[in-house]
Amino acid sequence: MVSFVFNGGGLWSVLLIALKKRRFNADRAMMALTIAIYAYCAANLVASIVNNAIVQDAPRLIPLVTFLLFPISYSTWSITQKTTLVRIIVLSSLAACFVALLLAVIQQYWVGMRAKGGAGNAIVFAEVLCLAVMVCVAGALSGLERHRIALICAALGGTIAIVYSGTRIIWLSLLIAGIAVLLINQQRLKGRNAIRLLVLLVAVGAVIAAVGFQTISGRVDFMRSDLDALATHGDYTTPIGLRFALWDIGLKAFREMPLFGHGVGATQSLIKQGFRDQFGMDAGFNHFHNGFLTALVQAGILGAVTLAAIFVVAARNAALVLRNSADPIERFGATMIVIVVITYLTAGMTGILVGHDILDSMLMVFLVSGTYLASGRQAPLPQDQALAPVTDERVLAPVAEDRILPPETEDRVRPSVTQ
Repeated sequence: MVSFVFNGGGLWSVLLIALKKRRFNADRAMMALTIAIYAYCAANLVASIVNNAIVQDAPRLIPLVTFLLFPISYSTWSITQKTTLVRIIVLSSLAACFVALLLAVIQQYWVGMRAKGGAGNAIVFAEVLCLAVMVCVAGALSGLERHRIALICAALGGTIAIVYSGTRIIWLSLLIAGIAVLLINQQRLKGRNAIRLLVLLVAVGAVIAAVGFQTISGRVDFMRSDLDALATHGDYTTPIGLRFALWDIGLKAFREMPLFGHGVGATQSLIKQGFRDQFGMDAGFNHFHNGFLTALVQAGILGAVTLAAIFVVAARNAALVLRNSADPIERFGATMIVIVVITYLTAGMTGILVGHDILDSMLMVFLVSGTYLASGRQAPLPQDQALAPVTDERVLAPVAEDRILPPETEDRVRPSVTQ
C-alpha cells in the first residue's frame, strides 16, 4: 500500500507539473538531496552499462523510479501547510502504532509466529514501525500536539510490537534513535519535566520487560547459540552464520570489481555461486544483509559513496536546522530526518538499507516531509499566483505577513476593506 501510494502519487505529480497545475518547487536543501539521490541512481545505471547488462538489469533498475520521484513529490507535497502536514504525520504514526500492536498480538499469540504486520517480513515491519514510534515520541516532546498521553501510549504499543517482531537490530536502532530525539528536545526536559520523563521511562521499561521478557531472552539466547556454533564448529547454517557467509562472499565479489561493481542483476547469482564454492551450501539471497556491502557489489565504490552521500546530505540539512532554528515545526522536520537516518543506517548493518519497495518508499516519505518541514517553503498553486497582482496594500498587508493583527489594528483595517 505504501509503495502504491507514494509511487502512484509521484507519477500523478509528474502529470500535474507537465500540465502546469503544479509548480516545481526547489530550495537549497531539497536540491542538495536531489543531487545525491540522482547520483546514486546514475551509479547503478553506469554499473549495468559497464557490465554490458543493461537489458538484463532493466527490470531491477525500475525500482529506482521511487528515488527519481523525490523532487517531483517534494514539489506537490509542499503545497500543504506545514502545520497540517505535521498533524497528518503525527496522527498517522499514532494510528500505525496501535494497528501494528493489534497485528503483532494476533500473530504472536494466535498464529504463533514472529510479528510481521502486513509487510510479510519481520525486519521490514519492525523498521517501518520504529519510524512511527519515534515520530510519536517526537510529537509528544515537541509541544506541537496536545494529545501527549495518546502519543506515549502509541509509542509504547509500537515498541511492544517491535519486541514481538524479534528483530534484534531494530531494538538497537530504537534505543539510539530514542536517545537522539531526547537530546534534540532536551530544552523541554528540565525541572519537573525531567522527573516526569524519568518516571515515565522507568514505567515504560517495566511494561516492555514484563510483556516481552520471553521474546527478548529467547532471541538473545538464539544469538548466543548461533555465535557459539560459528566460533566452535564453523557452522554457517544458522541465521548469524549465514550473515557472516554472505559478508565473506560479498567482500570477495567487491574485490573482483571494485570501481563499478557487477551490476544490480548479478547479486543472486554471485551469492548462489559463492555459497557453493566457498561453503558447499545451496542457499540463495537477493542481498548481502549489509546495505553498503550490497551497494559495493552492485555498483562498486561509486555506488557506495553516492548511497552514503544521501544520508550525509540529509543529516547535514537536519543538523543546520537544529543548530540555527528554534521554530518547533522546523525542528520537528529535522528530527524526522535524524530518525530516518539513524534507523536506516543501523538496520542496514545487518539487513536491507535500500532496494526494498516498502523501505524505499518510506525513506522518500520521510526525506520529502522532513526536508520540507525543516528547510522548505510552501509552494503556491498556479491559481494562487494568478491572484497576486492585487494592488490594494490595505488588503494585502495582513495576508502577506501571515500573522494575527492586534485588535486595535484589525478595527482600523476592517472598515477600509469593506469600503
